[in-house]
Amino acid sequence: MKFIHLTDPHLTILGQNIYGLDPYERLSAAIENINEDHSDADLCVITGDLAHSGEAKAYDALAKCIDKLNIPCHVIMGNHDHRERLQSSIDNIYRDHNGFIQSVLSTEEGSFFLLDTKQEGTHQGAYCENRLEWLSHQLTQNREKPAYLFMHHPPFDIGIHVMDQIGMKSEDARAVKDLLEDFDNVKHIFFGHVHRPIHGSWNGISFSTLRGTNHQVRLDFSDRDIIPGSHEQPAYAVVFLQPEMIIVHNHDYLDSSPKFDLGSWRWDEWNTVNPAQVLSDS
Repeated sequence: MKFIHLTDPHLTILGQNIYGLDPYERLSAAIENINEDHSDADLCVITGDLAHSGEAKAYDALAKCIDKLNIPCHVIMGNHDHRERLQSSIDNIYRDHNGFIQSVLSTEEGSFFLLDTKQEGTHQGAYCENRLEWLSHQLTQNREKPAYLFMHHPPFDIGIHVMDQIGMKSEDARAVKDLLEDFDNVKHIFFGHVHRPIHGSWNGISFSTLRGTNHQVRLDFSDRDIIPGSHEQPAYAVVFLQPEMIIVHNHDYLDSSPKFDLGSWRWDEWNTVNPAQVLSDS
């Protein structure tokens, strides 16, 4: 199975820039690139901060972008998003019985859990008792299938001080950790929020995230209390799921650096090539 992971487009009213960049233009470029190179993907998931300030017009712009995708697209909530306005503009939005935008998507390689980590009135994430109860029930119902979690806020610190300050509340993160320890079928966590390419494992579960489609958070491990921004290249991820294997490729789709072939030898001839000769020839 092949799918696309996008995150943090931060759309605004059409024509309005954020940090000197046009978020609609940059998301549109991602969609154009996906359509050109990855129309064979099964679906796309966007992991939150769909709109920068939760404006209705921003979600209308998002709907126009999604309509241009050649593959189905699913979105989840971020700390910048507004539940009611999002649901009014996007068709496949489903709420749980407590009103949170959460659902389970069945795929050929397992169950995708689309989670809602937004906490009203703050940029910090949360996963309350009601949401935990829903997730526990859904994981139990899907215990025999591989499970993949999609959320905006990661349930752990990433080491960038200010982003950890607006990560998931520590008590809620511990509760998520405790819940997931009861299930051995959770294979991977895909998240957004941090605008950085980060991969690793947490309590035996692999995870990945990537740069957003607009502005980025630069690599800064100091204890400053302001978010360190940058105009690093935006990216999307191409994910391949197989039984017992997850491959995540990050693609800087606006990268304009030179493209070329690295030599003319076949792969099976490299064992006989003299590296010094390769250097001299180049």
